[in-house]
Amino acid sequence: MRHVYNLKSLLKALVEQTTGETVTVGELLKVAGRRAHGPVLLLLGVIAVSPLTVIPGATWVVASLTVIFTLQVVIGLRHPWLPARLLQTAFDRKLLVNGVQASEKYAAMLDALVKPRLVFLTEAPFLQIVALACLGAGLMTFPLGLVPFAPILPGLTILLFGLAITARDGAVLVLAAMTLAGAIFVLSRLLPRLAGIWSNLTGM
Repeated sequence: MRHVYNLKSLLKALVEQTTGETVTVGELLKVAGRRAHGPVLLLLGVIAVSPLTVIPGATWVVASLTVIFTLQVVIGLRHPWLPARLLQTAFDRKLLVNGVQASEKYAAMLDALVKPRLVFLTEAPFLQIVALACLGAGLMTFPLGLVPFAPILPGLTILLFGLAITARDGAVLVLAAMTLAGAIFVLSRLLPRLAGIWSNLTGM
């Protein structure tokens, strides 16, 4: 099994260690390593910004997994549990392969900037702070999911936090925090529109 240590290694593993026409979230998490906090966050972030989210409801599935996973990390569980029903959610593997091929160049560029530094920021108790930030990003995805492309920023936030923990690069945490701030800003600007959409959906 390929060891996940940066974004490119994760993308390669997702393609090389999956087969068939479809792939489940559970299979992807198995590739990332269910007990490794960094790679799991990195994987959830990758899915959140990938073509897989064009599938109806996929954005909320990933957001739900992120919230459930990070909440357990925040409270200190070493081996977070994830619901089987969400893990069985299946995607077209062709979308995964195409997404990996399209992003490999950008992954290599990003990985070239990443290296172990300020490592203490990627370990406990800072890990819980990272998980709390990702929890917030996951929660923001639910309302932002009502607007096309709006969930990209919280998804990118989770990806960067996951990359920081995986590569043990505390400097990337700063970039991830800036992305989170951007997501909060976008959410605040979209609140009136989101309120209107919600009103139409509920008939209020």
